Amino acid sequence: MQAMVLRRPGAPLEWRELPDRHPGTGEIRIRVTACGVCRTDLHVVDGELSQPALPLIPGHEIVGRIDALGEGVTHLQLGQRVGIPWLGYTCGICPYCVAGRENLCDRPLFTGYTRDGGFATAAIVDARYAFALGEEGDDAALAPLLCAGLIGWRSLVMAGEGKTLGLYGFGAAAHIITQVALSQGRRVFAFTKSGDAATQAFARGLGVEWAGGSDEKPPQLLDAAILYAPDGRLVPLALAAVRKGARVVCAGIHMSPIPSFDYDLLWEERQLVSVANLTRKDGADFLALAQRIGVKTHINIYKLADANRALDDLRAGRFEGAAVLVPPR
Repeated sequence: MQAMVLRRPGAPLEWRELPDRHPGTGEIRIRVTACGVCRTDLHVVDGELSQPALPLIPGHEIVGRIDALGEGVTHLQLGQRVGIPWLGYTCGICPYCVAGRENLCDRPLFTGYTRDGGFATAAIVDARYAFALGEEGDDAALAPLLCAGLIGWRSLVMAGEGKTLGLYGFGAAAHIITQVALSQGRRVFAFTKSGDAATQAFARGLGVEWAGGSDEKPPQLLDAAILYAPDGRLVPLALAAVRKGARVVCAGIHMSPIPSFDYDLLWEERQLVSVANLTRKDGADFLALAQRIGVKTHINIYKLADANRALDDLRAGRFEGAAVLVPPR
């Protein structure tokens, strides 16, 4: 197998040829056909998430075909197309798992962070955390659904049922969740970097009602806001943009420090909450919904060997939508 490997945080990924790996009990091996490049991958590579299992193969928006089954795997089949998300293992016995909150498991493993991921031609994964994808849709177009879509969906549910929704940071997750929100009859307001005319035009093309800079006030108070950009300075801006009793959801796994702000921004029962990981139920619910309403991802294709360029382009905001790596066939 070939893979792009992280040896130390802050260093470029290295192309490596590795011995073929074989699935253990309860595992499967998949031939990777596409792997999305997520902002969380940037946090891992840049050392903003502090405990990667080095050396590491990043990547957790994986689409591929099963080419080996480990002992005890009976619910999946050879040749079946599956998707692999960020959550790669939970213990099943801690208080959170028992309560149905496996996203908060005390002893989890995360794909592309604490276990090897999909910036490779093959991946070994826990069969319980593989989603059957069926045969509809292109592999590369499906890949961003496995994290940008799933975390976007969890954050949308957590935001509540309000009709006016602000999205701060209009990248992979926001461009997917805009489609979901509009299908639910909501009105979407997009916030981008100040002066980013290209991204604002991209957002308007997807049907948002208003697009402007994150430092601008929307034309009306919002029922909820979701922060996809990992910039803590946006928290007080979002709190100022929502109505009384509204909720601001921080959807990223990492965020820069939140500056101090006046209590008046939080008063009147405004809520500030975070999203942590996902559950398998999130995956089942969202993937079925995405197929039903016809979510379309805007993707930028890179060869697997060009993973560093894809990460650089994501870091610099050089594309709209999502980046996806495609391994050699």
